[in-house]
Amino acid sequence: MHWLQHHWYRITPLHLILLPISLIFRALVALRRALYRSGILTSHRLGIPVIVVGNISVGGTGKTPLTLALAQQLIARGWHPLIVSRGYGRTLSSPQPVGLTSTTAQVGDEPLLMAQRDICPVWVGADRVAAARAALQVHAQCDVVLCDDGLQHYRLQRDAEIAVIDGVRRFGNGLMLPAGPLREPVSRLRTVDAVVVNGDTTSSDQYAMRLSGDIFYNLLNPGQVATPADFHKPNIHAVAGIGYPQRYFQHLETLGIPFTPHAFPDHHPYSAADLSFTDCDALLLTEKDAVKCASFADARFWVLRVDAQINSALIDHILRKIAAHGHQTA
Repeated sequence: MHWLQHHWYRITPLHLILLPISLIFRALVALRRALYRSGILTSHRLGIPVIVVGNISVGGTGKTPLTLALAQQLIARGWHPLIVSRGYGRTLSSPQPVGLTSTTAQVGDEPLLMAQRDICPVWVGADRVAAARAALQVHAQCDVVLCDDGLQHYRLQRDAEIAVIDGVRRFGNGLMLPAGPLREPVSRLRTVDAVVVNGDTTSSDQYAMRLSGDIFYNLLNPGQVATPADFHKPNIHAVAGIGYPQRYFQHLETLGIPFTPHAFPDHHPYSAADLSFTDCDALLLTEKDAVKCASFADARFWVLRVDAQINSALIDHILRKIAAHGHQTA
């Protein structure tokens, strides 16, 4: 899949082959959604509000930072959220809690990142309905579910949908997989409750989000922190195995850090050999990559913590949607 991304933001001769497949994929996506809407395929309600955070395109748009920010804002308003995620790349499909001692092989990289923030319970499972029900048996105090990357998981009924868009890449060439990056057509955005743009937006019907962070912590010793000024050295390497590595590299540039970039595929399973750079004074990682490097890290590994900055009007809007669906607010 990674090699196809070169073709997702332009039209190339390969599209003579990809476009017919894309049209078939689009038809199957529409059929699947119609089957759920008609009740032929069964969806399930949990009995408490469900907020889905997702996107219509492949690749990182900022769903995980947004999910964490929403969890924090819900807690500030008296709610007790539970985060449920698929756990991409995990070896088991059954529901499982994510703890500080979990591994990325067991739970996936993004759920482990979220659990390490220690904001609220995090559970994973290929079937989000089963995962949420198992979690609620353990965490009876939870009164709202945040489903990370669940926009297309129609088996789980939802009270509010939030779609996240990359403000730079937008929708690529506008085509469905495999000819373009879209999981669903752009028209799907007309049916969600809120569209969040990771990057500035001037549209009145969209919510702006930006990622911020300028403090690094040492992967081996998280209590040890550093600022961008500490990395004004000749041999700094930056690694990103996320959906859009360039966003991370651009952020480091705005911090004034000189570095050599190394982009890896999204969810890349790192080994020590991958990061054995010569003449390396410091190695700067994303949080998502860091959870996969702790077992072989040394004192040169530093992690940039990034948080989503969102307007409180977003959570107010979502809570109004929940109330309109018949749920009582906290």
